[in-house]
Amino acid sequence: MLQLHNQSVLILGLGDSGLAMARWCVRCGAQVQVVDTREAPPQLGVLRAELPQVRFIHSAFATSLVDAQDVRAVFKSPGLSPQTVAPVWQAAQAAGLWVGTELTLFAQALHDLQSTQAYHPKVLGITGTNGKTTVTSLTGQLLERAGLRVAVAGNIGPTLLDTLAQALDQAAADQAVAQQAEQEQAAKVQAELDVQQAAQHAADQHAAQQAAELAAQQQAEHRAAHAALTDEGAQHTAPALETQGELLPDAQAQADAPTALQAAASPDEQPYEVDLPPLVPPPPPPADHPHLPQVWVLELSSFQLDGVDNFQPTAATVLNLSQDHLDWHGDMQAYGAAKARIFGAQGWMVLNREDPVVMAMLPEPIRVKLQRPQVRAHVTFGGDMPQRPGDYGIENMNGMTWLVRALEADETRRKKRVSSPEDEEEIHIQRLMPADALRIRGRHNALNALAALALASSTGASLAPMLYGLREYSGEPHRVEPVTVLQGVEYFDDSKGTNVGATVAAIQGLGAERRLVVILGGDGKGQDFAPLFNPVSHHARAVVLIGRDAPLLRQALQDSGVPLHDAASVPDAVALCHQLAQSGDAVLLSPACASLDMFRHYAHRAEVFVDAVQALAIEHGGAL
Repeated sequence: MLQLHNQSVLILGLGDSGLAMARWCVRCGAQVQVVDTREAPPQLGVLRAELPQVRFIHSAFATSLVDAQDVRAVFKSPGLSPQTVAPVWQAAQAAGLWVGTELTLFAQALHDLQSTQAYHPKVLGITGTNGKTTVTSLTGQLLERAGLRVAVAGNIGPTLLDTLAQALDQAAADQAVAQQAEQEQAAKVQAELDVQQAAQHAADQHAAQQAAELAAQQQAEHRAAHAALTDEGAQHTAPALETQGELLPDAQAQADAPTALQAAASPDEQPYEVDLPPLVPPPPPPADHPHLPQVWVLELSSFQLDGVDNFQPTAATVLNLSQDHLDWHGDMQAYGAAKARIFGAQGWMVLNREDPVVMAMLPEPIRVKLQRPQVRAHVTFGGDMPQRPGDYGIENMNGMTWLVRALEADETRRKKRVSSPEDEEEIHIQRLMPADALRIRGRHNALNALAALALASSTGASLAPMLYGLREYSGEPHRVEPVTVLQGVEYFDDSKGTNVGATVAAIQGLGAERRLVVILGGDGKGQDFAPLFNPVSHHARAVVLIGRDAPLLRQALQDSGVPLHDAASVPDAVALCHQLAQSGDAVLLSPACASLDMFRHYAHRAEVFVDAVQALAIEHGGAL
């Protein structure tokens, strides 16, 4: 990126993304400073070890960082809220500096590679309150099964810029290896050609020597015949013969000797030229960067998308929207606006038709007089039957649930509609696979599968291998992950359910098949727990409450008609769930809350849950 070469760059925040931006800017020849309000941020040691030329500043995010400084660009880490960086950010904007995030740098890098190296990958973006990681990982796996080179990065990890740098370095190394192999092959071919040419030269010399010897022999025989005629006293005939040209002088005989040799020699002995085929076929025309990813699959959080205006994906999805990170964005409108940036100006939109807020992101059709309204390219997915070509959905047929896709009806079935351009098109339903064939459980994961199929299909990848990849996908850790079955009750770890929307999806997904005993509670981060009321009342046999915000959850669910129980710890909650659940039920840890009031992180909470379930299984004569 020539825009950064020899430029002074300021990076705000030294987490994983801040370190990745520092690495990238140094790679591009920039002079980099990193500022953090923490005296010892988590990546400081790595920064000093890897990039000693980068200056670290422990400071508040003040305007003095850019005022009267030689800074030309300011990039912020996604974890920093707009309010936190407002002073320096606004000063940078007022000064006309280049401002952005890691996604800004990534998008610019792809644009530059397109211009300078004709690199044209597909770029798929995934965001939403819940399901991002599952859909991102699944989309990447489907495309790999279809034979494409895929890079998966972003919020799922690793960082965007580190992944791009590694891809470029690997491509350069692969290209060097390929060039070395080509040079070695060319040298081998040349050596073989040299051997052939040497052999041909030796053969030509041998043939020439044979020709000279034969010519000398013929000349001697001719002279002997001429001498014999002279000895017989043919003086009176000699002038006549000479006059008729039948007796040749020595010079004329020598001149005609090669012609006589060629006439006398066998065809195999005559010199010849042959247009030999090449030893190796000519190389195919160069591919579009055969060593770089053909598809980028990016999980992007609202933090990463906020304020970004140069990201232009091939296709993107907003899976769903529910209350989350409102302390960062301020309100749902700002949160939704950040998510909607993932579509860019022209990206193909993959929309959840069951979420009205997501569907509202589809722009109004452009209406031109006497023409059909121009609707932005999009497809939808949902748990019902699709109604328009290209959409994905779920069909219940004779007791079996199918993942399906709507296709245009063929010419023999299509009906002509002339009443209105808004009339629906005739469709044909294509059954893709039974939902029971999925290893990931629950209705919400069936929707995740449909979203991943829609995104992956936008690249033109073959459907059959993608369906195979869909069947073998076993899910992500701590996301409605099966743990064990004990006395007819299945236990699920959904510790990643750290917000209300995630838990609603998990309860509705698993509750469609059985009754649930649900463990809820932790640090609610000021969320409204009211959306839990309906799914709990419809699908739960009982609820066990833990953590700091257990009283708030009890208040929200007290009129649901479902028994509410309190537990002091996760192991106590597991033991209580074992008493409450009946054969055929499921026990679901999906707290709808963050874990930091009781645990280091959600993975630690999951570990404690699994250990408690394992102890319970051993106590009752089994094991995980």
